[in-house]
Parts: sequence; C-alpha cells; structure tokens
Amino acid sequence: MRNGKAIQSPAAGAGSEQPGRSWELGASLQADGVTFSVYARHAAALELLLFDHADLAQPSQVIDLDYRRHRTDDYWHIFVPGLKAGQIYAYRAFGPFDPQRGLRFDPSAVLLDPYGKAIIMPPGYDRRVLARSGDHAAIAPKSVVADCDRYDWEGDTAPRRRFTDTVIYELHVGGFTRNPNSAVAAEKRGTYAGLIDKIPYLLDLGITAVELLPVFHYDEQDAPPGLRNYWGYSPISFFAPHAGYSFRPEPLAVLDEFRDMVKAFHRAGIEVILDAVYNHTAEGNLDGPTLCYRGLANETYYILQPYGSGYANFTGTGNTLKADHPVVRRLIMDSLRYWVREMHVDGFRFDLASVLARDSSGQPLLSPAILWDIDTDPVLAGTKLIAEPWDPGGLYQVGSFVGDRWNEWNGKFRDDVRSFLRGDDGAVVSLASRLTGSPDLYGSKERGPEESVNFVTCHDGFTLNDVVSYNQKHNEANAEHNADGADNNLSWNCGAEGPTDDRGVVELRNRQVKNFLALMLLSLGTPMLLMGDEVRRTQSGNNNAYCQDNALTWFDWDLLCRHADIHRFVKMLIQARRYPQAEDAPEMTLSQVLSHAHIQWHGVKLHRPDWSFHSHSLAVTSLSQSNKRAVHLILNAYWEPLDFELPDLDSPWFTGWRRWIDTALPSPDDIQNAQPTLVLQSTYRAAPRSVVALVTDAGPV
Repeated sequence: MRNGKAIQSPAAGAGSEQPGRSWELGASLQADGVTFSVYARHAAALELLLFDHADLAQPSQVIDLDYRRHRTDDYWHIFVPGLKAGQIYAYRAFGPFDPQRGLRFDPSAVLLDPYGKAIIMPPGYDRRVLARSGDHAAIAPKSVVADCDRYDWEGDTAPRRRFTDTVIYELHVGGFTRNPNSAVAAEKRGTYAGLIDKIPYLLDLGITAVELLPVFHYDEQDAPPGLRNYWGYSPISFFAPHAGYSFRPEPLAVLDEFRDMVKAFHRAGIEVILDAVYNHTAEGNLDGPTLCYRGLANETYYILQPYGSGYANFTGTGNTLKADHPVVRRLIMDSLRYWVREMHVDGFRFDLASVLARDSSGQPLLSPAILWDIDTDPVLAGTKLIAEPWDPGGLYQVGSFVGDRWNEWNGKFRDDVRSFLRGDDGAVVSLASRLTGSPDLYGSKERGPEESVNFVTCHDGFTLNDVVSYNQKHNEANAEHNADGADNNLSWNCGAEGPTDDRGVVELRNRQVKNFLALMLLSLGTPMLLMGDEVRRTQSGNNNAYCQDNALTWFDWDLLCRHADIHRFVKMLIQARRYPQAEDAPEMTLSQVLSHAHIQWHGVKLHRPDWSFHSHSLAVTSLSQSNKRAVHLILNAYWEPLDFELPDLDSPWFTGWRRWIDTALPSPDDIQNAQPTLVLQSTYRAAPRSVVALVTDAGPV
C-alpha cells in the first residue's frame, strides 16, 4: 500500500512488466507493449498510473516502479506488455519536499510525461485547484501513448525556400478561421483543418511561409479569471500539439490533423514555422499548478532563486526554464527534432530566445551551448531558425545573437520605421540603415541581408490599424486595470483616438498603413506580415490581447471588402518585392549586396540628403548590379508636400522614370505593377506623409 491505495499490476498479469530501458524517453510503442522512461533524479519512488478514462477519480491500474529494478542512474523505466496506442497514463513521484535544495515533490500530484506526444485534458480541469496539494486525479491532465509511425505522409517534401524568397505571415491557428464569417464549416473553425481551407487565400496574397503562434499544448486557463489564454505562451508540453485546435474529440486525432495541415501547406509550396516556447512552462511561480516538471525534477528544469525563495523570472511569466542544464538541453533538442522528423515542420521562431543564452544562475553566456546545439544539429539543417533576441530580464541582443544560421526579429526596424512615419525628430539616419538591411547591426557578419526579419507589427502589441489609430493602449478588457502591455508604442492616432468619421483622419490613416507596408516590403531583409494587417484588422487599441479569445482578436473576413484597397496594395507589393539587388545576387552577404547596389542618397535636392535632427524626408536611388534597372524611393514624413528632384541616369537605356507607387493616390493608382505611369517632370511632388517609388522601364514590376 502507498497513500492508502493498493498497488495493482496491469491487465497482462502480476509481475509481467519488465524493467525496460532508459534511453527512449517518453512512451515508446512496441509490438507487444509500451516502454515508459522518465527523468526524476531525486525521486525516492515512482508510480506509473494507467487510466481507462481521463476523468477517473482514481487510476484504473497503478504500477509501482522499484528503484532497484526500474531505475538506471537518474532515469526510471519500465516495459508494460499488452498496452497500445491510446493508453492514458501519468506519474506520481515520491521524494523530499525541501525548497532549500530546490526539491518540491508532492506525492498527491498526478504528473504528465515530459516527452508525451499527446495530452488529454479532463472536462473538469482547473488550474487553480491543481495549484493546491491534494488528490486531484480526476481533473489533472494526462499523457496518451501515441503511434507516430502509422501516418501516411504520401511523399510529402519540404518546400525548402530560401530566405531571400520568403514572405512570412504570422497567424493564430484559432483566430484565423474562428469567426463565423470565415466561410469555414462550423466544426472546423479555429482548427488545424480550418487553416487548410484558407490556403488559397494565403497563396493569392503571396505568402511563402506561415509562422504559427504557439501550437505546443498550452494552458488555456493561464489568464485572469473569466478570460482564456489565447496566444498560447503557456506551454504544458514541448511535444504534444495543442488539442484545442482539433475538431475531433479523440485524443490522438490532433496528431493526424496537424500533419494533414502541414502536408497541405507543403503541397501549396508554403512552409510551416512554429513559434516555439522553450523559455518557461505553464507551471508558473509558487502559486501555479504542479503539472509535470516541478513534480519530477524541479531543481533540474527551472532556474531557482536562492534559499528556496521561488523561481527566477526572466520571462515575465513566473518561471524560467534552465536551458543550460544538460537534461533540459536534451529535452529542447529532442523536441525540435521530433517536430522536424515526425511532424515535418520547416522552422522555428524562438520566443524570448535570449533566455536560452542564460546559464543555470540566470547570467548571460558568451557562447550558450543550447544555441550552438540548435545551430549545428544535422536534423535541423535546412530548417529556418528565427530568434526573438531579447527577454524581459533585460537582455537585448538584436544584431548580436549567437550562431551562424540564426535570423533575428529586428525590433529596431519596427521602432525606427514607426518613429520616422510618426514624424519624430532624429529618425532619418536610423531609417536609412533599416531600409538597407540594417548594416549597422548585421554588416560585419558574413550573412545575407535576409538575416534581418523586418516587421512593423506582430501579435504582441498594436495591429497596424491600431498603430495609426491610437496614441495609448486600451487594455481594460484584460481585467488588469490597463496596467498590462507596453506603454510606449511609437504610435500616432492621426488626429483622433480610435474610430472616427473625420474624412481627413480616415484618409491619412489609410495612407499611413500603406506607408508602413511599403517600407516593410521594399526594405532589404525578410518581411513578416501580421495576420489581418493586409485588411486593417483592429483590436480596438488592445496591445496585449493574450487573453482575448473572441471577435476582438479573430480575423474579420468582412474586412476583405471594406479594405479591398489595402489588400490589393499588399498583394501587388509582394508580387513585385524582388528588387534588383536581391535578384541579381541572392547569395551575397549584406555588405556585398550594398556594395553592388549603387545606392545614392538624396534629399529634396539631388545628392544632398538631409541627415539633420529635424529632417523628415529622404530619397534613395538603387541600381541593379547590371545597371539595367533602377528604383527611386521618395519618403516624405513631413506634414507638407515636398518637391523632390529626380536623378537623370547616365545610361543609354534610360528613358525616364515611371510611377510605380504613390501612397497618397487612391486605389488603383496607388500601385501599378503592370503599366507604371510615365513621369514627365524633372521633380516629383510628394504629398505630406507619403511614400513614392519610381522605376525605370525595365524596373522590378
């Protein structure tokens, strides 16, 4: 007996289980049973719990693992014959509760398998109840044995697009199709299957890669009371796809649905990038639930505060994963390899990637082992690696992230473009660098211009519509008294806060949206578009909508008609964004591209750029390596029209400039890919707060 419960053997008969082996972590399905293996260094004893149903108050069977028979060093393992895919299981771990040593064993806690490939959440799951000690088996999440070999990939192959050819679209799996106006069947709205129905839309837009907000199974209850975690940055598992995005109730159906989605994207030539959260878990701080890691090896998985006072919080979420520990490094690597090998994903965007650059005490490392493991792993070779190179603990590594293959979310691009278009002083010099691939950040590296992932909005912060519609955040719906979310958004409401009928404000906002999109898609680097920015999706000024799973965050498909001009503008920009220097030399480093691009800077006067603090305008001419094509950009963030002199190119093929883009003009004149209008004057009047792009006869459009 243990804790008053009889120890039972499995259905195959008492004593029929075998020791198994330690080196296949998780639940490994074999022809005649399942091998279970889990790391629990300081555990004195372990129980394997088998359930017939996820919401049973007690397990159907309990198998006591003997440390003399079922333990090898720090790993507990057992082979149980007769078990099959679909078996529900969990663990209980027994050991000391000694916070001074980082040990927090709770023999009443029902624990997930850290390597579990599928998770089932009982209907009565309650995060707050599970934060208290007690026998809560009926409401605890549980792992499910999966057979990952039976799926038919039908010859699926990865698109393997070059970064130079990539246009990323950051989207939320649920929010993209959950709206009733999505034209997706009701049962498939907000699911992996629902995304498949929208592939034609993404193809038509010109998207080459989707970056999915977290799909690791996450805790939807990790949110203020009465609200639900929507973004998914609260991972319970690093292997199991989120079951809430499956439209079928069977616990293993989510595996096939996810793979069906990946396969469909690949057939369309679109890559799938996952937003990977390896910096913290849903267990949170001392007030959070014990779901898995805390109950098995708390001192191994987390960076702890001294003297047992709790968890280091470099993530802003309550705890920080100890990525420098060998066991955690292995967990992260095994997870990444699993998503590539078994789920066929094409890359990862690492949330708060700078957390992975911290050692076991939280101090920054010059050469973090886990980052080099990821960078050099042969299974991950050819995948896209994108870092969010900062963390709430104060590390900001834009331009200096460790590794040879990593691309970076360029937060400086977002901030500098916003500052310039808002009309801030002192913004012109930085803008010039952002337009040309940020050589101040990346020019010293032997990497191409695509290392900079250029974005002006992402899930975290204002949507593009809200950047031009609100001066302050409006997060009252988050039930945190508007105290959450960033205060400095570098936004400008164009003269009115929120929705307005003022025609002048409405027109200016539309122009500013086009200005942002033009600068993002015309700059050197890899562009990333936020879901719905192409149709001016709004969140009513909420810049931290992580807990808003409702119409506030969902894609409103009616906007396709309401803002058809913006949608057209984005689509045509993407079609034509392969500017001459990238097309001529796709394998060049950033420095080589810039040296061959024949870039000339101007102000309103030719060859006289105004780099002064109070300047709000800039012009740049870029010639292709062959000198047969040219683009002339005019950027006027000033509040009055300006006349810009146009260069007269010294070339026999040059017959004048043609207007490709002018964001001050109404659609369809705002962008003309097919027949750009000939410019007859030697100057061009750029309207207030506008972007103009002129091309030669043989230009990129």
